[in-house]
Amino acid sequence: MADDGSFSKYLTNDPRGLLSLYNAAHLLVQGEPILEEAISFARHHLESMSGSLKSPLAGEVKRALHIPLPRTCRRAETLHYISNYEKEEGHDPILLELAKLDFNLLQYVHLKELRAITEWDERAVSLLPDYLKKLYIELLRTFKNIEAEMPRNINYDIAYLKKAIQNNVMGYLQEAEWSHKNHKPSFEEQINLTSVTIGTPALCVCMMAGMDNMEMKQTLEWTSSVPGPVIAAAKIGRFMNDIAAFERRKCKGDVASTVECYINDHGVTGEVAIARIDTLLEVEWRTLNQARFENRAMLPALQRIIGLARSATFFFDNRNDAYTSSKHLRRTIESFFVKPI
Repeated sequence: MADDGSFSKYLTNDPRGLLSLYNAAHLLVQGEPILEEAISFARHHLESMSGSLKSPLAGEVKRALHIPLPRTCRRAETLHYISNYEKEEGHDPILLELAKLDFNLLQYVHLKELRAITEWDERAVSLLPDYLKKLYIELLRTFKNIEAEMPRNINYDIAYLKKAIQNNVMGYLQEAEWSHKNHKPSFEEQINLTSVTIGTPALCVCMMAGMDNMEMKQTLEWTSSVPGPVIAAAKIGRFMNDIAAFERRKCKGDVASTVECYINDHGVTGEVAIARIDTLLEVEWRTLNQARFENRAMLPALQRIIGLARSATFFFDNRNDAYTSSKHLRRTIESFFVKPI
């Protein structure tokens, strides 16, 4: 920065430096106006020079302006980084080959896991009727099977998993009751409930179970208490889901989305409601950033929670609902799991 507190004019001629500043500044927390200014400064100058940049830097800038690096899906960004590095003059061919090998080996591990999951699904489908109660019974049976296979010194994980699924199912029942009674929840009511039913709190507990490189019981207790970072990740997923699905959901008979509830509460247009929810999204990202610095003991768990939040930017990219319309994801999924590099 210059002596007067402004950003150095030399940065305006350094696209790589501006890009680094822009990405790093997105680790800001609440109450950091200098970093907010850094984001605006870097974005303005990156946008103004984007037309004159050459590949691969041009692609890096375009992706960062779309989704800042700290919020990207790591696996997708790895593919971009390897591709860009290969185009750089003077790159290390041995390092490049090792990066490709590492990616392909992990891809093979993921494929083995996917096959195992698929086989389990095929065996279980005939046992799963449509009714929620019977589905819950099957989940309990599954947990018992898992518990029987786990070492006795860590099988207490199952109790936390059961409780997380119970909370999730109770949320589904509450949503069903609202729908049956044609209840129109307030924005606060809706986000409090659907931050549970989106599945993030339960998934966070599942991600911690069976991991042997953390203080397991302490981590499970912390995650099961649904602390601030879990709520923030859940809200990020919920807000991005509802914004992407807004037009489609308006024609359905289910519980109103956060966008619709905000419209009903404040009497505003859909565009205004989405703009406000975008602001709330930014608050939740900063909450996750703050958690990194405040609770270092839980950092390994936090990294998993943050990774789950990042996945929302992947599934709802460009405000498309990839769960409903997944065609645009096909090439990416193939690059993750099918095609080696």
